[in-house]
Amino acid sequence: MMVRGVRGAITAYERTRESVLEAAAELINAMVEANGIESQDIAAAIFTTSPDLVNEFPAAAARALGWEDVPLLDAQEMAVPSAQERCIRILVFWNTEKSQADIKHIYLREARDLRQRKATTP
Repeated sequence: MMVRGVRGAITAYERTRESVLEAAAELINAMVEANGIESQDIAAAIFTTSPDLVNEFPAAAARALGWEDVPLLDAQEMAVPSAQERCIRILVFWNTEKSQADIKHIYLREARDLRQRKATTP
């Protein structure tokens, strides 16, 4: 069995605790459904927020959804001036037999634009 990374991102509608939890739960559910992820097969998950989201840890949504035994980490992203605001990103390390090409990465709401952006260098 391989460990694969499953990426996802979503934007919160507001900069509130409730909006962060709601958006994180929506993204988690979409990632789980699209890939058939079972929590017992998750090695760990990292949650990040854009610097403007400071009212709640998005990993709290995963705990509320039953990810009690999964190691979770919250972090804040770099404050890049052109970065997406109100953004929550998740990277799930998943033990699976699926190939990397079969993994479905999920981008919802305004975070869909992240797949279109290209990195810029000074």
